[in-house]
Amino acid sequence: MIISAMLSALQGLIFFALHFDNRNSFPRQLTAKEEREYVALAANGDKNAMDMLIKHNLRLVAFIVKKHYPDFRDQDDLISIGTIGLIKAAQTFDYKRSVSFSTYAGKCINNQIRMYFRKIKHQQTEVYLNEPVDCDKDGNTVTLADIFCDSADVAQQADLNINIEKLYRYIADELDDREKEILCKRYGLNFQNYRTEKILTQREVAKQLGISRSYVSRIEKKALEKLRERFERND
Repeated sequence: MIISAMLSALQGLIFFALHFDNRNSFPRQLTAKEEREYVALAANGDKNAMDMLIKHNLRLVAFIVKKHYPDFRDQDDLISIGTIGLIKAAQTFDYKRSVSFSTYAGKCINNQIRMYFRKIKHQQTEVYLNEPVDCDKDGNTVTLADIFCDSADVAQQADLNINIEKLYRYIADELDDREKEILCKRYGLNFQNYRTEKILTQREVAKQLGISRSYVSRIEKKALEKLRERFERND
């Protein structure tokens, strides 16, 4: 479960590094025609189309967070977590089904956020085979036992591993010590001397470091922008 959770968090961080923008100004929603076109292209392996599906549905993540979790203090944290669900939706959606992508994505986003709250509630290190850890192609939660029965997508895993290697190298090259520490705590990364056992909210990071949550948010956004620029240079 630890490896699966870390890869999911890293995948979400890689997306933010590549597409990070002010979260108060989300890209416009796709038209029905555009969504169908991008979904079909993504199903045939077009990574740019998949990125467009994710980028233009960030507004859906924000809508779900504000509608269903209005009292949760760290809205940005939930948007980050919900985006991981959105990424999974884009990777697993079957365009041949009658359901729309946005409907399927909404279910995956909600499931991802619910799993996050479940982990907070239990606060335990024991691993159980029936513990929900992911979503299947229908947007339903799956367990470790289910995963053990499935074969891995080797090509997708290899591509993710390459991006992870780049990510750690770029973190070392581009970020200062405070930025490294905050990103490691926020996304559960183990980098050099910055090691954490779980993903922390911005408020939890602020409490540990003795600074304000808004300051943590500013540093996190600045660090992600640096990584986004480095990924775009692709050097």
